[in-house]
Amino acid sequence: MEVDFSTEDLDEVASLIARSSCTVALTGAGISTASGIPDFRGPQGIWRVVDPEKFEIEYFYKNPDEVWDLFVQYLLPAFDVKPNPAHYALAELERLGKLCAVITQNVDMLHQAAGSKNVIELHGALRDAVCINCGARYPLAEALKHRRAGAPRCPKCGGVLKPDVVFFGEPLPQQALKEAFMLAEMAEVFLAVGTSLAVYPANQLPITAKKRGAKLVIVNADETFYDFFADYILRGRVEEVLPALVARVRDILF
Repeated sequence: MEVDFSTEDLDEVASLIARSSCTVALTGAGISTASGIPDFRGPQGIWRVVDPEKFEIEYFYKNPDEVWDLFVQYLLPAFDVKPNPAHYALAELERLGKLCAVITQNVDMLHQAAGSKNVIELHGALRDAVCINCGARYPLAEALKHRRAGAPRCPKCGGVLKPDVVFFGEPLPQQALKEAFMLAEMAEVFLAVGTSLAVYPANQLPITAKKRGAKLVIVNADETFYDFFADYILRGRVEEVLPALVARVRDILF
């Protein structure tokens, strides 16, 4: 395991989590790259092939058929993956009673697939499709099954269905955002995992946690915008660092 931190740091963070009554994890795209989901903005990313402006909400409203065709051709196949050891590590931490919740910016549902129960999805999920006219909700698989080409339609009113994920220019789901900030205020340890902490408003969560006295631990392969703000930085591949960290927590508890 190639890392840029000391075993003492790992032990100290594990001890903090073991003693904590509420640890909260915020996860970003970096936790899922080991599952095979590419960084959309990276050299092999989807935004090199598809213009991201076509996934702005106003463009979707004007061109739903085109956007659905792109969604099915390029985006959905990228998410046909399984959880990796980082997802399973967080699920185990929850089973140990040491993780209050996962707050994720990802839409891949890999946390739930790994066994996590309390997951707050800030950007929606590839679970449902929602009618932009009447608000009716359908399983995404069902909407795709009845789709021939272009945008699937609502069986109730004939309106256009939209994947229940947050498009560019679209507000985040307010209930999820409210729950996320409540959890940040409750946290005694706040883990920022696989995220550069560049995107607002998710990047305000660690600030909120720190202001309430939480220890901020960043687990990421690369530098983040809030490294200067962190109490601990565990630099390395999250699919290697998190299992090692949770193993230390388990050893302390048992």
